[in-house]
Amino acid sequence: MKRHAAWFDLSLRQLQWLVWSAVFVILFLSILGEDGLLPALAYSVASVVFSALIIYGNIFLLFPRLYEKGHRAWYVVASVIYVTGISMLRTFLVLQLYNSLHPEQQGTLTFSRYLYYITGGFLVYVLSFIFRMAIAYFSLKQQNERIITQKNHAEIALLKNRVQPHFLFNTLNNIYYEAYLEAPRTAALVDKLAQMMRYFVEESPKELVPISTEVLFLENYLALEQLRMRHPLQLSFHTDFNPALRIPPMLLMTFVENIFKHGVDKSRTDNVIRIQLQAAGSHVLFETRNTLTVSTTKSTGGFGLLNLRRRLDMLYPGRFVLETGIEKDGYKAVLKFPVT
Repeated sequence: MKRHAAWFDLSLRQLQWLVWSAVFVILFLSILGEDGLLPALAYSVASVVFSALIIYGNIFLLFPRLYEKGHRAWYVVASVIYVTGISMLRTFLVLQLYNSLHPEQQGTLTFSRYLYYITGGFLVYVLSFIFRMAIAYFSLKQQNERIITQKNHAEIALLKNRVQPHFLFNTLNNIYYEAYLEAPRTAALVDKLAQMMRYFVEESPKELVPISTEVLFLENYLALEQLRMRHPLQLSFHTDFNPALRIPPMLLMTFVENIFKHGVDKSRTDNVIRIQLQAAGSHVLFETRNTLTVSTTKSTGGFGLLNLRRRLDMLYPGRFVLETGIEKDGYKAVLKFPVT
């Protein structure tokens, strides 16, 4: 990895302090030879403070609250009033400072003095746009640096973890062959688990997967979940889809997972689960229904549905349907999204 320049290792706040410190030093040194230490210090501080008021007042107050909201005329008027007011206040305070430091040379407020500082104030106001662009640039630069760093960390973690899944796959294959000789049913379940794990590792990171692969994953999940039940489930899974269709992985899993989390009571003998998938046209329609339980009536969907909605907002903004609710005979969830 390339060594980052120290310039970009500074935070945005530190960078601004550095700029203002440099401006202060330049002003201080330019005044020091003519007026002495104390006046140079006082005038430099005053100049930096009033320049900062104009620059940050435009960047964080006037520009976002007026210009960016479309109030262009009000922005111009407010800018003129703001810069003029700050400049006149600076004129008055600098004159008071001058009179206190030079009692033998008392100055007075004149139109030319006001005009001098107001003109200077508008020059600083123009510089505020350059300052704003510099802040935006460095903010974007640091954000990109953070994203690259996070990406590198993720890639390293992925490379470290690739050994573990392959080890598990090999182990499951060995268990499968051993179980096949003694308990074929157990071997079939091990095979389903291996297929699910392979889907997690190899298919789920992809942007799109064949819908048949997603359906096989759901079927394997349903088969393994039924092992945990004390009583048989009244389960049906009807599908009607074009095998050539491709969809984002793991979109359908949340509904099925929620059924077993909130919609199944292990002590009951009448748990009903109805799942239907239709994907033959321009949309995928996925519906689940299950009997009501105490957990179902209290559940609000949790993080699973919230994360699913966020993902759909990114994939299909304004083009999907996600509905859940209680019906007379059970709980229903509907997901509809376009085929890309």
